[in-house]
Amino acid sequence: MRRPVAAAAFAAVLLFAWLVPGGAAWAADRPAALAAPAVGGQPPAGDGPWVVRAWFEERSQVARLAAEIEPWEVRYEAGYLVVGVDLAGYRLLLDLGFTVEVDRDLTAKLTRPRRALPGQVAGIPGYPCYRTVEETFASAAALAAARPDLATWIDAGDSWEKTVDPSEGYDLMVLRLTNAALPGPKPKLFVMASVHAREYTPAELVTRFAELLVGAHGSEPDPTWLLDHHEVHLLLQANPDGRKWAEQGEWWRKNTDNDYCSDTSSRGADLNRNFEFLWGCCGGSSGFECAETYRGPSPASEPETQAVQDYVRAEFPDQRGDDPGDPAPPDATGVFLDVHSFSELMLWPWGYTTDPPPNSTALQTLGRKLAYFNGYYPEQAIGLYPTDGTTDDFAYGDLGLAAYTYELGTSFFQDCVTFEDVILPDNLRSLTYAAKVARTPYLTAAGPDALALTASPLVAQPGQPVLLGAVIDDTRYENSNGSEPVQPVAAARATVDEPPWSAASPLAMDPADGAFDQPAEPVAATLDTAGLADGRHTAFVEGEDADGNRGAPSAVFFWVLDPATAPIIDGFVRESGSGLPLAATVTAAVFSTVTDPATGYYSLMVPPGSYTVTATAEDYAPASVDGVEAVASQTVRVDFDLDPICAVFADDVESGNQGWAADSPWAITDESSHSPSHSWTDSPGGNYSNLRDDALVSPPFDLSAVSGTTLGFWHIYDLEPGYDFGYLETSTDGGGTWSTVRAFNGWNQTTWTAEEVALSQLDGQGEVRLRFRLETDVSVTGDGWHLDDVVLAGGSPGCARPAPIFADDFESGDLSAWSSVVP
Repeated sequence: MRRPVAAAAFAAVLLFAWLVPGGAAWAADRPAALAAPAVGGQPPAGDGPWVVRAWFEERSQVARLAAEIEPWEVRYEAGYLVVGVDLAGYRLLLDLGFTVEVDRDLTAKLTRPRRALPGQVAGIPGYPCYRTVEETFASAAALAAARPDLATWIDAGDSWEKTVDPSEGYDLMVLRLTNAALPGPKPKLFVMASVHAREYTPAELVTRFAELLVGAHGSEPDPTWLLDHHEVHLLLQANPDGRKWAEQGEWWRKNTDNDYCSDTSSRGADLNRNFEFLWGCCGGSSGFECAETYRGPSPASEPETQAVQDYVRAEFPDQRGDDPGDPAPPDATGVFLDVHSFSELMLWPWGYTTDPPPNSTALQTLGRKLAYFNGYYPEQAIGLYPTDGTTDDFAYGDLGLAAYTYELGTSFFQDCVTFEDVILPDNLRSLTYAAKVARTPYLTAAGPDALALTASPLVAQPGQPVLLGAVIDDTRYENSNGSEPVQPVAAARATVDEPPWSAASPLAMDPADGAFDQPAEPVAATLDTAGLADGRHTAFVEGEDADGNRGAPSAVFFWVLDPATAPIIDGFVRESGSGLPLAATVTAAVFSTVTDPATGYYSLMVPPGSYTVTATAEDYAPASVDGVEAVASQTVRVDFDLDPICAVFADDVESGNQGWAADSPWAITDESSHSPSHSWTDSPGGNYSNLRDDALVSPPFDLSAVSGTTLGFWHIYDLEPGYDFGYLETSTDGGGTWSTVRAFNGWNQTTWTAEEVALSQLDGQGEVRLRFRLETDVSVTGDGWHLDDVVLAGGSPGCARPAPIFADDFESGDLSAWSSVVP
């Protein structure tokens, strides 16, 4: 549909209703500790920028501010917001009745010049986990070149800079992912990222999502069927011109269109206020061209906006009527995601009015489902503050798509540790689910998930039955903002090699406890493999709840192989030196077997292909052989001699300093310990101060004959999230250069926790050192880092396993060594 762009009177009325409730009466309910006014009055000296905390009494103050400057974080329950402002913005806050306090420490952190970390050769300076625009484009182009069967790199339009000078600026490129060998039409997921330039995490997350899908296609079942039967369209850098400024540390939000607020750092239009749908309708954007939320002079005035609108309209059908109350049909197809940072929110339309959208229930259900994976707060977008001319209102309002905005993490310039350890894994799962439901998002999200799929045996002989297992779960929703209804599971079914929506005949799965009466049910079915061709097969599993809602399917691979022609990998696993047989597990890709412990022999049937074969045994260093070619009707021998694992270095911190070089104030104390009474700490007596860079460096180790190196230690820590870090680092040149292996931060991690870190990159190295390093920023609080019971271990041929104190296999029948205490 094409809705007229004129502002709507009804929306203004509803916006007024949003602003008034909760005003002064709401503010009176604030906790007493937060009710006292902060610093107000005149702005500080200078022109800024500053990060400020601004207290308010009425929601209308937030709405009026958001029409000009987007708040970074809004804490309605506490009565304040956080926002970055210049002098004009500071004065605007005062004019709107806010009480304002500059957060000088956060300001200092976010205005520091961008500098590469030691040894950093790629990524945004100081943030090596985030690719630059050029690096993002190069990665996507390389992916498409390497896998043209799965990926296409598409020019969707131009950035503003390129429209002015073709030798400058960027193309707006979309990475389209699907298995080109399988015909369509296919349901589609569209994801755009970093339309606001200063938001570092979105572009990298979406690029990693592309790499996950393509890299796992053919080896993991869910990515394989997703690209076989769906299309995924990824606009990785939606505002590349602005992003280049943000890579230098600028708080750049808009594009760089110099026709507005010309020749200043405030130039450009806010692309997420520039979309045609109800553009400028409802007080959710600014007509002032220097404002952060400047909507542009007309709907879709910016080339970046035009490119997105044109691409999305070309890819998705129009599924909604022209009236604001017209719903998309329940079986409408397609999902649209706009990935932003920050605030840990999951938002859906509308942003311009408090009226729920006509598909409100279904949008809420899918929003709560997407938020289940990342734990974000799910709500209609206007719950934050009014917006108009936004991407998700356009996608839903114009085409009826299930449209959502992710607000990732806790900072625009998010630290790499939080991104890698939390934001990335949580949101890759959320994006994967969005791809799963793209066929019928308004229906599928209400159904139960199919989880923990198993097939046993993984490799079956022709006609041998395969037991399929799964858990069907109807409870997986983020219920921090209301509760999503759940129902008992009513049914589960499996299909082989064809997805559930195809014409394939389903196989009913039975509840493990005999009755479908719980919202989460283990289920199983026996699959007859008679008639299935040799090779890999895919079993799809789908659950249904008592209300008839069918959930997103999941898949598992299994293989049917004729033992007369299948390749065999076999051999022996023994202890190095002694040659004694070992009880071990041998794996090749997803295939595994165990040895006969009496002989150490194993035999593994696999499909034809090239494998890395690995043997593992308890208390022994694992060993692998790469490039093992498994050929039909042939047996290939792969033997293993595993080295016993022994400690290269062990320090319980009870006997004083065992050769560590300790920067002050690192010291051994009895303030806290894992066992029995002492540990190393970087902050003895709570001396946890600003701008620290202090290290605890190990003595040198010779690992030239060691394999399977691991480091174990126990620790507790209390480090400011996102700003202060404890780093584990290694050096292979005696301390000349260092590589970061792990990083830790977070408040109040005061339960002693064991860490085990694989350090196989140190295997065979002659001069190795370890380093525990504390790095703090400004305005630190907390209690630092405590370390105890450090053990560096690995396998070595000369490392003799300790003899047992006593052994009896009871084969001789001689019990003279035993004394009987019970008749």
